[in-house]
Amino acid sequence: MLFLVLGKGKTGSLVAEVARERGHGVRVLDLAENRNASSITAPTLAGVDAVIDFTNAEAAAQNIRAVLALGGKIVVGTTGWYASLDEMKSKTARGGALLYGTNFSIGVQKLFRLTAELAKLEGYAFSITETHHTTKLDAPSGTAITLKEILSAAHPKMEIPVTSHRVGDASGEHIVTAKSDEDTIELRHDAASRRGFALGAVRAAEWLAHQKQSGAWDFRDVFEQL
Repeated sequence: MLFLVLGKGKTGSLVAEVARERGHGVRVLDLAENRNASSITAPTLAGVDAVIDFTNAEAAAQNIRAVLALGGKIVVGTTGWYASLDEMKSKTARGGALLYGTNFSIGVQKLFRLTAELAKLEGYAFSITETHHTTKLDAPSGTAITLKEILSAAHPKMEIPVTSHRVGDASGEHIVTAKSDEDTIELRHDAASRRGFALGAVRAAEWLAHQKQSGAWDFRDVFEQL
């Protein structure tokens, strides 16, 4: 397969490396080369099986619009653009395919499932702590926001605090805590490196490339199909 990777940051560069290791052809564009999605053209997408975006929120929204307008397929690991999610989903009705997620680590997807199970408890106060590298722009992380949404769905009246830390080159740690007067339960995912995120994104692109129909999918709903 041939993938176009948008973004030459730490994760984007690793995505390109993992894709090559898995035998795929890879083209890469950084933000400067693709300002305002100017490089997302029909010739650029010719022969590309899927685009993988790890840029920033503003750039991702522009890239998604451009790819879908050309009927292309795009995997988006960037977060912070979800205010435009309904718009992007509507665009897939006219062609193209979108697969998005706040975290492409398979381990984190399991954490989401475990958190939904933990959320069934009554009589507990829930909280979330997340730690990432100092260059991460958004806080709280998209993963922490997803964890909060899972807990809030089960406890809509509960205030669920999220504490964010930015430390050195931390790859990503998320802790979900349930505390009562009797005990404390913790779920924790600590990424040893960004490779798990990159591998999940490449596997997601492989999955999306094989989809025959247009549409939009949340990685949480399809990761077990990879």
